[in-house]
Amino acid sequence: MKSYDVLIIGGGSAGLTAAIYTCRKKLKTAIISADWGGQTLLTNHIENYPGFDLIPGPELMSKFRSQAEKFGAELITKKVSKIEKNKDLFQIETSDGEEYTSKAVILGSGKTPRRLGIPGEDKFFGKGVSTCATCDAPFFHDKNVAIIGGGNSALEAAELLSKIAKNVYLTHRSEEFRADEVTVEKVRKIKNINFLTNKTPLEIKGDKFVTSLMIEDVKTKEEEELLVDGIFVEIGYELDTDWVKHLVKRNKSNEIIIDDRCRTSQPGFFAAGDVSTVPYKQTVISAGEGAKAGLESYKYIKGEDVAIDWK
Repeated sequence: MKSYDVLIIGGGSAGLTAAIYTCRKKLKTAIISADWGGQTLLTNHIENYPGFDLIPGPELMSKFRSQAEKFGAELITKKVSKIEKNKDLFQIETSDGEEYTSKAVILGSGKTPRRLGIPGEDKFFGKGVSTCATCDAPFFHDKNVAIIGGGNSALEAAELLSKIAKNVYLTHRSEEFRADEVTVEKVRKIKNINFLTNKTPLEIKGDKFVTSLMIEDVKTKEEEELLVDGIFVEIGYELDTDWVKHLVKRNKSNEIIIDDRCRTSQPGFFAAGDVSTVPYKQTVISAGEGAKAGLESYKYIKGEDVAIDWK
């Protein structure tokens, strides 16, 4: 059984940044992750990360990873399956049965956007298909785009894209939207947003990039082809935190509840980035939260942390 000062779970921007900070504090650090790069890895062009006018997501995450390794972080490519706390030590088990212990844990496993699971989605992901309007909207200036979804995130994406794109097609499988009524009313007033309700997506078509979206009317089964340059999938996220619910408090969305210092209800257990309650799911924010979690874990290990009341 290997022992560390800090074990970081998750190899995205939050986890890798946390490792940079813990290693610079001379804490023995390992990152355990089934994959590396997180959601940023899926973005081809990033224009809103300070210091880079334009950088591909994989290149940016490669820099994160190299820097973490440079400062001494051990990278373990495995999936964590179990975590317990025994007195002052955390015990972590991976899916292959290996066990690790640490004085502190930082969870930065992120969340995964739900996918449609239709033909063409994987083929054109990053080539017109996106799950982040905030990230990719600027690439569709004066173009036609479709948004799939009926919640707040879908309508907020429609509002954002209406200021950039030529035409926005908001498609939803039901007649009624799940978004807040105030948001729905506001978006309905925007002239270049076209509401297409009772429609389900069938297939994404294209050549090198997206050229159209096939949709079907749920009542008549009539099919229609929307000629669009971009498709934004806004149907929510999948968040896997059930395996830590016995240790930390979560909100109704299963996000880990943290304070402004990335501390959870469990002493020594920190959370950073998209897996936590911090708003705005952006690479730069996750990186900043990872830095905070790394510094706070150092204070905890050195006995400088002040206990808080989570009741």
